Amino acid sequence: MYRFVLTRQWVCLTLVTLALIPAMIKLGFWQFHRHEHRVAQNELIATNLSAKPVAMTDITSPGHVVPRSDYWRAVTATGTYDSAHEVVVRMRTDNDDKVGFHVLTPLVLADGRVVLVNRGWVAGGDDPRAYPPVPAAPSGEVTVTGRLKADETSGGSGIKERKGLPDRQVMLINSGQQAEYLGKSVLGGYLELTAPVPADGSPEVVAEPDHDSIGPHMAYAVQWWLFAAAVPVGWVILVRRERRDLEAAKAAGANEAAGAEREPAPSA
Repeated sequence: MYRFVLTRQWVCLTLVTLALIPAMIKLGFWQFHRHEHRVAQNELIATNLSAKPVAMTDITSPGHVVPRSDYWRAVTATGTYDSAHEVVVRMRTDNDDKVGFHVLTPLVLADGRVVLVNRGWVAGGDDPRAYPPVPAAPSGEVTVTGRLKADETSGGSGIKERKGLPDRQVMLINSGQQAEYLGKSVLGGYLELTAPVPADGSPEVVAEPDHDSIGPHMAYAVQWWLFAAAVPVGWVILVRRERRDLEAAKAAGANEAAGAEREPAPSA
C-alpha cells in the first residue's frame, strides 16, 4: 500500500524532510542561546550600573584588557583634562540615531597616567573632514563618573579602521592607540561619562545601555522548534493523501473495467 514511498521522488522528499528536522532544531537552540546571552547581559548591565562607583585605577591599568564582568562598571577618576590632545571618534550616533562624533578627551591623573573619557556626542559641521565644533572641557581638577568600557577593536566592534583620517579624528576608542599618540601611560579601556553632565547638554552624554528588553530570540526559538515538529507531520499528511489518490485512481480504473465488461457487444 505504501510502496510508492520507495520511488525516487518520494525518497528525495523523505531525505529533505530528514535533513530539515535537525537543522530547524539547531536553529531553535541557536536562538535560545542568544536569548540566554541577552538575559545574562541585561543582568550584568543592571548589576554593574547599580553598584557603588569605584576608582578606575582600582580595576584597570595600562595595557589591561577589561573583562566582560567589568563592562559598564560604575567608575570614577580625578584629574585634569588635556584638551590639547582631545580627539573625536567618527561615525557615531546620538540618542536619536543622528550621525556625528564622540568626543574623547584625555584626563591626566595626579600620577601622570591617563584615563580616556568619552564626554559624549556632538554633531558634525558642514565639512565632514573638518574638526567639529566641540565645547571646551572643564578646566582645573575635576572628578568624573562614568561607565567602564573595553577598548574597541575592528574585530569586536565591526568598525573598520581607516588610514589617512583628518587630524585628531579616529575610528576606534582604543587605549593602546591613544597611548602611542599621547606618549603617556593610558589605563586600559575608557570611561563613558555620566556625570557631571554639561549644563548646556553638549556634548550629549551617551545614553545608558538598554537592559530591559530581551528581544525576540525566545519567540524565534519556539517557532523553529514548531517548524521542526510540523515537518514530519506534513510528511505523513502528504503520504496519506498520496495513498488516497492512488486508491481512488485504482478504484476508478476498476470501475471502468467492470463497466466495459458489462457493456453488451454491438449487434451484427
